[in-house]
Amino acid sequence: MVKPRLFLIDATAFCYRAFYAIHGLATTSGEPTNAVYGFLRILQKILKEHKPQLLGVCFDVSRKTFRHAKDAEYKSNRPEMPHDLISQIPVIKEIIRAYGIPIFEAEGFEADDVIATLAEEAKNHGVATTIISSDKDLLQLVDENVLVLNPQKDEETIFDVSRVEEKFGLKPAQIVELVAFIGDAADNIPAIKGVSEKKAVELIREFGSVEGIINNLDKISPEKVRLAIEGSIERVRLNRELADLDKKMGLKFDPVKLTPQEPDYQELFKLFKRLEFKALLKDLPVADQSEEISVQEITGAEFAKSADKAGEMFLDGRDPESLIFSFDHKFLKVDKLSSQVISALVDPKIKKTGHDLKTIKLFLNKADIALDGLFFDTMIAAYLVNPSKSSYSLEDVAWDYLGKSLKAETLDCAQRLALIKELKSKLEDELKDKSLIDLFTRIEMPLVEVLAGMEAEGIKIDLKLLKELSKDLETRLAKLIEEIHGLCGCQFNINSPKQLREVLFEKLKLRVIKRTKSGPSTDEEVLNKLAEEHELPKKLLEYRKLTKLKSTYIDALPEMVDEKTGRIHTSFNQTGTETGRLSSSNPNLQNVPTKTDLGRRIREAIISFSKDSSLLSCDYSQIELRILAHICKDKALIQAFQENKDIHRRTAAQIYGIEESQVSDAMRNSAKAINFGIVYGLSSFGLSRDLHIRVEEAQGFIDSYFATYPGVKVFIDEQIARAEKDGFVTTISGRRRYLPDINNKNQSIRQFAQRQAVNTPIQGSASDLIKMAMVEIHRQIRDKKEEGVLIL
Repeated sequence: MVKPRLFLIDATAFCYRAFYAIHGLATTSGEPTNAVYGFLRILQKILKEHKPQLLGVCFDVSRKTFRHAKDAEYKSNRPEMPHDLISQIPVIKEIIRAYGIPIFEAEGFEADDVIATLAEEAKNHGVATTIISSDKDLLQLVDENVLVLNPQKDEETIFDVSRVEEKFGLKPAQIVELVAFIGDAADNIPAIKGVSEKKAVELIREFGSVEGIINNLDKISPEKVRLAIEGSIERVRLNRELADLDKKMGLKFDPVKLTPQEPDYQELFKLFKRLEFKALLKDLPVADQSEEISVQEITGAEFAKSADKAGEMFLDGRDPESLIFSFDHKFLKVDKLSSQVISALVDPKIKKTGHDLKTIKLFLNKADIALDGLFFDTMIAAYLVNPSKSSYSLEDVAWDYLGKSLKAETLDCAQRLALIKELKSKLEDELKDKSLIDLFTRIEMPLVEVLAGMEAEGIKIDLKLLKELSKDLETRLAKLIEEIHGLCGCQFNINSPKQLREVLFEKLKLRVIKRTKSGPSTDEEVLNKLAEEHELPKKLLEYRKLTKLKSTYIDALPEMVDEKTGRIHTSFNQTGTETGRLSSSNPNLQNVPTKTDLGRRIREAIISFSKDSSLLSCDYSQIELRILAHICKDKALIQAFQENKDIHRRTAAQIYGIEESQVSDAMRNSAKAINFGIVYGLSSFGLSRDLHIRVEEAQGFIDSYFATYPGVKVFIDEQIARAEKDGFVTTISGRRRYLPDINNKNQSIRQFAQRQAVNTPIQGSASDLIKMAMVEIHRQIRDKKEEGVLIL
């Protein structure tokens, strides 16, 4: 039988380590989770790789310990624990308890003392100990029974007696004697001036300990070392006391208490769900909370009668054959999709409720069934209530509003439908409470039908043109590669960051602008700055731009053409942004470039369906600036639009103090950058970078802008104040965006939230207007039976 080994985790140290190693990790509501996640990864690594039979997790309790009574300056150099870390410690403890692992801590003692005492007690009971820590203070405990394991990212480092002796030149127990002389900056234990680490090691090896050295002062040379120690005897002894860990705290070794229990997976599921640890959730063996649903199979005639009587149909399914329906409290499946069933599906008077109705409509479209009467989509409702979530899958929404832990792969259509019915009433109440019901019914629900129609129609592309573009681009890129190699005088892989760094910074000796973990950065910002000094970075930027366009559009689009329709069918995401903007994916057709000749050529490849049809492109002119004028009610800004003035030229004239006729193109471009930049919370630093001017000059432009349009400054200040008070901002149509970081103590995080507070009402209102226009155009085409269709 294998002898049991006790594992002790230095939790406080790892919480700090995780907090500073992982940046910016938080839930969509703004709860920081970086320390929780980092610590959890270490805990799981220990559990998986070592499967400890005995385990304890040790914490510090308070900053003040018995050591402070001996030395008030002990650890006084350490800042207070960051607020965002303090808030995570209780959560980490909740997770540890849910794993069934005991926690050890004691008022007035550090985690190191708790570990030292438990390790000593274990030794007395014939049990070996492995301490999980990166703290060198704990190496003093290493002996034939005690190891210290430091779990690094790639491999673990294990300290036994020989490894400690190799590192310090001393036995583990003598490390406290060493600290007595060299101090410990992390704990604010001062070093003894005049005694080097090398000399201290030499003396300890010769005399054994601090007391041995003090008792043999007359034998110490050189004299300056002897005098240094002689003048600091009290400090040396105090240093040793502070470094020495307390092994007699009174904690008892209890194998039963130290034996990990079976984890409470349901509790872990709740915690991971709340913390939005999706990857970790997948590994939990959680009991599914879905219920068995009795489904009745009926005829088409019976179905039509029930549908007509109820007036509202709940439905779910991913193809016509798997559809499940619900009227009142019954769950029904028809024996076949008869004409009566199809008639009910396409009847706009019968309201349809489901989760992700667009997908259901698209599946039915393939069977030539035009689902109509889309009434309530629980996915869209959940998005409006909280647009910050990363997922609006049915199981995620069910967790948020019903508290049920469910796994998508275990749910059948009837179970999904039961959840949808339960969710509808709760989400309807949420929409009403947050004054979102009008936005939901007037814009978002009608848009579901519009987007489904757009996805089904698809977009036709000119394959011949793209093929020619690809061939031309290959020639251009080959020539560009030759030019790049010629400029540096060597052959290298342009796509290799390592080789590129060597060429730019070692061979060409260009200046290093910023660094990453792997070396000097070669990102776009760096290359743009270096392009002012050398031709090679300019060519590299062109190469990257061309290869990106080739791979993203020119070569990719033909591969995405549907064989049946001969068109590309992008997916429109209605729940992908916090501002309400639509996004397009697979492929992203909303971002086909326009500003370059090649970008315009790619756009030429998007063509009308036939020779008898045309593409019509419509847009609002400077919509965000017009919305800004409407919201802030600045008289000068409103007047400029009412007079149909060139807003950028008008702004330039005001800022430079000249007539509009005297404004140059460069002046107008500067004003344009300010006009749009203000909407996005542009700072003087950002403007100076964009316009390549001094920060002071940029600040002067911004000050002039606010003097010209004072209503804008008032609007910005009011928006930030409102967000600080309410915790959210709204668009013209009442769409909400929550800003949990608006009062964050971290200045950069708080300022980012302030920029969102200013930008969201403008960008979100623009999105609302675009959506309203899409809905109205779609309605007019349908009602007037026009031949046109919306495609993008």
